[in-house]
Amino acid sequence: MTDKELRKHSRLVVDGVEQAPGRAMLRAAGFADEDFAKPQIGIASTWSMVTPCNMHIDKLAETVNRAADAAGGKGVIYNVITVSDGISMGTEGMKYSLVSREVIADSVETVSGCMGHDGIIAIGGCDKNMPGLVMGLARLDRPSIFIYGGTIQPGPGRTDVVSVFEAVGGHSAGKVSDIELKRIEDTAIPGPGSCGGMYTANTMASAIEALGMSLPNSSAQDAVSGAKRADCERAGAAVVKLIAEDIKPSDIMTRAAFENAIRVVIALGGSTNAVLHLLGMAHTMGVALELDDFSRIGKDAPVLADLRPSGNYLMSELIAIGGIQPLMKRMLDAGMLDGSCLTVTGRSLAENLADVADYPPGQRIVRDLGNPIKAESHLVILRGNLAPEGAVAKLTGKEGDRFSGPARVFDSEEECLKGILAGEIAGGDVIVIRYEGPRGAPGMREMLSPTSAIMGKGLGADVALITDGRFSGGSHGFVVGHITPEAINGGLIAIIRDGDPISIDAGARSVTLDLAENEIDSRLADWQPPAPRYTRGVLAKYAATVSSASAGAVTDQAME
Repeated sequence: MTDKELRKHSRLVVDGVEQAPGRAMLRAAGFADEDFAKPQIGIASTWSMVTPCNMHIDKLAETVNRAADAAGGKGVIYNVITVSDGISMGTEGMKYSLVSREVIADSVETVSGCMGHDGIIAIGGCDKNMPGLVMGLARLDRPSIFIYGGTIQPGPGRTDVVSVFEAVGGHSAGKVSDIELKRIEDTAIPGPGSCGGMYTANTMASAIEALGMSLPNSSAQDAVSGAKRADCERAGAAVVKLIAEDIKPSDIMTRAAFENAIRVVIALGGSTNAVLHLLGMAHTMGVALELDDFSRIGKDAPVLADLRPSGNYLMSELIAIGGIQPLMKRMLDAGMLDGSCLTVTGRSLAENLADVADYPPGQRIVRDLGNPIKAESHLVILRGNLAPEGAVAKLTGKEGDRFSGPARVFDSEEECLKGILAGEIAGGDVIVIRYEGPRGAPGMREMLSPTSAIMGKGLGADVALITDGRFSGGSHGFVVGHITPEAINGGLIAIIRDGDPISIDAGARSVTLDLAENEIDSRLADWQPPAPRYTRGVLAKYAATVSSASAGAVTDQAME
């Protein structure tokens, strides 16, 4: 290819006499004469000191920049915002978490679109910035690679952030002393990297790798490691190759690739947030993907990895035995993955996996296909009168398949957490948290604080929880989220009263308010939506534009 063909976008910004002012500004930013003849590589860094997940990404971005330059490109680092779920969890601030996914996608599109980047490398390390970055790459559809910032090391005794949340519940129950709670708080998060189980960050990193948008094993590297630095170096060269071969996200993020990602998420026992994010990413790429696809694929997709929160092992322990590549090789050999899908290596998934060695003998983290933890997906799509548009449960088999009980209703996460810690929840209750959906919150907060408090109180096997909000990847128990229609939109969850009988049946794929139709109709006739909680600013804009959770909670659907 000629240099102009390699610089499909940047030449419009830097070529010609009329662009002399722009070149002058870029010279001040470090460009030399020869750099204007090179393809520009936008390096979207989510570096920030607001969270340990991203505090090291500035160094990774610098490594990528050097590698892109060495490969014949011209790297240009820019920053994209990130927020911390773990820090804001249980507070009003958590309403900005899912919103940030859309802001991040907007930012990547805005910066690289404005500056004429010919290729993009995006580096993310926390729950929402990863799908947000990929959605931004999908919108621009220029040669692109995603790099995962990597996972954190465990604290003493194999503790992590969920250990701290659950210790709060244990403290309330009198099982954890003040001294022990302080010790766990002080040591559970020892340094940089994303939360250490198969929570949302590691789930989405694995999904994006399975999708083909990361280099092999990018999802399974410690945040601070030679392997992660090498991943960054390879990405700098790989994106220049993608530009030369004109391989774009639309060539990689196909329907078959999304189905591969779903199967890998299921095999890993991944977070329910993967449903929301894969729907959002597919929507942005223009790929038809629906909630029912998760049910269809899940019927013959086994859970194989014994990873936290429902299992026993941490991501760092999976990394030590080879990461997800051997798992994907097993799945490919069994006909569970489409090996023809193109990836950011410029090769197919099957070609990438051809020489991957199996896990070492005797490892206990990933089971054989013939001996699954669960024979079908743990991500269960429920319907019924409470969720005619769908709801998402994470049921590993340990929770049982059915739960019925009286409702205990709360109109916010804070009210619920206060009630749990005050001992207001009894065994057999179905906790209902409403007005926490994408529009109603707004922002669809994660319910890690209540679910962790339930576990810490020792009620994990005795209560169920349903919500129009969502769950952290660290949540476990008999929990159902993403109830749609959400309460603010007049879904039946809005009219539940304390004591109403609720039934959840995983086998029948249903979540039901067991009331007579005339009583339901009477309550709906009397119901009025509450006033909007925000009338200006980013949360108000989000509430006005966001789609249903069953459609991925995206904000660009109105422009279709």
